[in-house]
Amino acid sequence: MSDAGITLIKPSQMRDHSGWVNPTSPLDLDWLGHVRVNRSAIERRVLSLAGRRTVKKEWQAAWLLRAMTCIDLTTLDGADTLGNIQRLCAKARMPLRSDIAMALSATDLKVGAVCVYPALVTPAVSALEGSDILVASVAAGFPDGLTPLQTRIDEVRGAYEAGASEIDIVIRRGLALTEDWMRLYGEICAFREAAGDAHLKTILGTGNLASFSNISKASLVAMMAGADFIKTSTGKIQPAATMPVTLTMLEAIRDYYYKTGKMVGMKAAGGISKSKLALHYLVMVKETLGEAWLDKKWFRFGASSLANDVLMQVAKEEEGTYQSATYFSID
Repeated sequence: MSDAGITLIKPSQMRDHSGWVNPTSPLDLDWLGHVRVNRSAIERRVLSLAGRRTVKKEWQAAWLLRAMTCIDLTTLDGADTLGNIQRLCAKARMPLRSDIAMALSATDLKVGAVCVYPALVTPAVSALEGSDILVASVAAGFPDGLTPLQTRIDEVRGAYEAGASEIDIVIRRGLALTEDWMRLYGEICAFREAAGDAHLKTILGTGNLASFSNISKASLVAMMAGADFIKTSTGKIQPAATMPVTLTMLEAIRDYYYKTGKMVGMKAAGGISKSKLALHYLVMVKETLGEAWLDKKWFRFGASSLANDVLMQVAKEEEGTYQSATYFSID
């Protein structure tokens, strides 16, 4: 699935970073000073991808199952209780109905992670004990990052000590808007240290960042500061994830890999609720970065409603008819 002029990263070029944490690199302000993103070109490419690239017939079920493995099943509601965390974790362990899972040889299908608030990390870890499903926690003053820095650092450390394997921190968008890259870099470095050996997923809040060039620069700063993933949005503001924004971030990841040799993951979060759109995102990842990134180690969807739509589509592919949404659990 490559176009003329698009250089893909080949699987043979990949380094094995299993269990690896992205080490911090020096902040390269000169690199940031040369970053320019052509918004029109990004938008044209997205339209081209959505218009030409489709996955059909027997291949669709396989791609949908891949999408399911890349989902961070998420609940970030003030009304979250121990009961709905346990139900969400049960769904994470076995998202597909057992007969469909057997028919598709997907009995070991699981989501990528379960994402919760810090106070609910411990029960989530307990509910997922014995599985290889990761527990992610939001932290660092989620969703706006406007609490005092030490409070945000302590929150990250607390989530890690509670057992979170991944920590989704949020940046102060004001630092990116004023191009205070040194301060932003310093804050993310502090979160990287507080997160220990957990994956650090850095939420940029792209809906607040004003320009694609700013999004690209913030992406690079986060990666230099040790982010293992860069993430579009908290899901609490609009616009959240969009294909042009995600492509901008994917291209920043590609540039970072070519310059440093370090792989960094991508998480598209907020507003992705339909299977067809999720397939467009997967194709975009494949065409921009290559097949190695089509794995939960390097790509995630931050979604909850997407999971049910994927399940409905998979059931339709297997049984030939759509089932009612009432047959699929809400959490």
